[in-house]
Amino acid sequence: MEDSILTSTKKVLGLSEDYTVFDLDVLTQVNTAFSVLSQIGIGPDEGFYVEDEMTNWSDFAVPQKQLNVVKTYVFLKTRLLFDPPTTSFMIAAVNEQIKEYEWRLTVFRDSDMGVTP
Repeated sequence: MEDSILTSTKKVLGLSEDYTVFDLDVLTQVNTAFSVLSQIGIGPDEGFYVEDEMTNWSDFAVPQKQLNVVKTYVFLKTRLLFDPPTTSFMIAAVNEQIKEYEWRLTVFRDSDMGVTP
């Protein structure tokens, strides 16, 4: 899998790696997702920011067991903000997935800190 956060997110959104017209828009939404993760205690204490295609998933300091959930969370959150579904039931379904991943990441965080959920 592509390690670049921007490139892999663009792929999930159906954008070609060399099509850069929407890079600022995608990066804005990706960074919004990372801001939310920071607020719930996932990732580096100082937060995390993606500037360009050189920032990789491996740069986001979380245990490997959390990383796949983080990736899916960022993809879903970015898709919802960048290119939302056209129907309300699809938006609701994506929002429910996002809430579930936030809960699961919180459980990961708490178990890593020795807190019983």
